[in-house]
Amino acid sequence: MFLVLIAGWINQHQLAVIDYLKEENRVLRELHGKRRLRFTNDQRCRLAAKGKALGRRVLKEVATIVTHDTILRWHRELIARKYDGSAKRGPGRPRVIAIIRELVVQMAIENEWWGYMRTTGALDNLGHRVSRSTV
Repeated sequence: MFLVLIAGWINQHQLAVIDYLKEENRVLRELHGKRRLRFTNDQRCRLAAKGKALGRRVLKEVATIVTHDTILRWHRELIARKYDGSAKRGPGRPRVIAIIRELVVQMAIENEWWGYMRTTGALDNLGHRVSRSTV
């Protein structure tokens, strides 16, 4: 019985704190007016993480600074940025080594009637494995 009383008191206390914070947000919103609020990336990340934990239905009731859809969009963008692999990718195909470039140009000048297949074969005989597109 004592445990039920304490749990009820804690619940009432939490509800009072939530009501106070809601009212504080309303007052701050009134003071700020209709001007658009500017958030830093850190603030957006914090609001998105906390908002996602609450869910759409609760956010609809609680969120007064920005809409619940905005908070959830920030969370989607945050997750998309986390799993974006573009930073791990390199700038493209690696360059051909300068020695091989010089050999290809030299063979093309000395043997102007050779095609790319024959030049590739000659380079292979010299120990340089080169694709047809490199020649």
